[in-house]
Amino acid sequence: MQIFRTLFAGLIGLGAFLNHASTALAQQRRPPAPTPPVINSAETVPAADQWLRPGDRLQVRLTGTPGQRASFLNGQPLTELPPAQTQGKRGVYQGTYVVQPGDTLHNRRISFQLLTPDSLITTAFSKSRVRFMNPNQPQLAVTKGQLAYLNYGLGEDRLGGAKLGYLDSAVVLHLTGRVGNQYRVQLSESQTAWVPQEVVRLLPPGGFVPSSLTGSWSVQGDSIYDYVRVALSQRLPYRSQLLTDPSHLVVDIFGATSNTNWITQRDGLQELGDVTYEQVQPDVFRLVLPLRHRQSWGYHIGYRGNTLEIRVKCPPRKMRLQGLRVAIDAGHGGTNVGATGASGAREKDLTLAIALKLRQELEQAGARVLMTRETDATVDNGDRVLLLRRLNPDLLISIHVNSSGSATAHGTSTYYRYVAFRPLSVALYEQMRGTGLAGFGNVGGFNFGLNGPTEYPNALVETAFVSNPEDEKRLTDPQFQQRMAEAMRRGLEVFLKRSRARGPRGWLLHEPAAETQ
Repeated sequence: MQIFRTLFAGLIGLGAFLNHASTALAQQRRPPAPTPPVINSAETVPAADQWLRPGDRLQVRLTGTPGQRASFLNGQPLTELPPAQTQGKRGVYQGTYVVQPGDTLHNRRISFQLLTPDSLITTAFSKSRVRFMNPNQPQLAVTKGQLAYLNYGLGEDRLGGAKLGYLDSAVVLHLTGRVGNQYRVQLSESQTAWVPQEVVRLLPPGGFVPSSLTGSWSVQGDSIYDYVRVALSQRLPYRSQLLTDPSHLVVDIFGATSNTNWITQRDGLQELGDVTYEQVQPDVFRLVLPLRHRQSWGYHIGYRGNTLEIRVKCPPRKMRLQGLRVAIDAGHGGTNVGATGASGAREKDLTLAIALKLRQELEQAGARVLMTRETDATVDNGDRVLLLRRLNPDLLISIHVNSSGSATAHGTSTYYRYVAFRPLSVALYEQMRGTGLAGFGNVGGFNFGLNGPTEYPNALVETAFVSNPEDEKRLTDPQFQQRMAEAMRRGLEVFLKRSRARGPRGWLLHEPAAETQ
């Protein structure tokens, strides 16, 4: 009996074994299950939240399993790029969609699909969100704060974006796009700019695209400024350019159309010649303001109510340091150390030491000196600009110390933003070269905050390279600091002397050159 039981158990075990073996063999013969495609990344280009209007391009890129069918935005095809275009990398797909009238997308993430020939699909979503704007519902905003500005484009570096110009507060802007933290502004039918998100406030829907007729305007002067006032129905954006040879100020008002039937020019004008205007585009009104003197001493543009007011500063009565209001900006300070040399010399300490010596030089010459900082204090550049706006200097020198990744870079340099203020930077550069420092150059179009104001001539002096051993020795030497301060004082004297020359129209700029400093 026991024998039969053992035999029966063996047969059962053999059956189980055969069944397992049969199953395993069948599994070996069955083709493996298809693997879903992989999406490694999927994003808009640029990878930032965007607002797009009809005619704009939505650009996207996906990386994942190569050789598949890729799409985005509910079926728009993506093209797989050949490795030659992607530095040998496979599985890179790109696509573009031109936004059409009537398209709707309300701050949504973009969907992407990758599909295999076996119809296996993988879906992913962009991190950034996209909005398709409705042209029939204009998006408006107003500027806020005292330092609102427009950029030419989206590019940025350590100095920020390239600025088109500054704007007063409560200026109405028509927004037609967004990339990241910047909004696109439609200035006119053919001109756009970009404005940072932090300097505007969005308005609720229902507003009209900003526009205005110009009224008749007036021109008058006092002992400090000549004034041009143009009445508008709302605060429109504007752009200004101070040009030379001949000296004249050009101001474009965007969204404005001429209804000016006369210009009243009153007695007392000192700086402005015969002003005029042009309608350069149907929605761009241009003021052309000739200046009597070759050297401009600055101007300010802002609104009083809805009247655009341009204040053009009259030159100092006497072209000498005595009585002149000179602002000195010692760069960095406090927690903002700036560059540091190999020996530990800090930019914030060097600039203050030189600035204090320059103050003494200028005060001995009779100038009224205004300092943005007198101690090792942290002062934001925006606060410095606002302080200077209140102090209203005749001119500004901003003192800095240069640095480079290469210890061989050396020498002194000066910087200006507006070509009308270049003569100041040139005079300072020439005198700084006279100290024995090598020349590193005179740089224009410099997009630094302290070079931004138009209210007064200004220049930045990069005294020498703290990253260069020889320059660093000079910078830390009190006697050489004194020599640099004297050179800057002489630079101002040269600038003032040259500003006495006759203008291009034969007008006498100032009193005879025989006057001494």
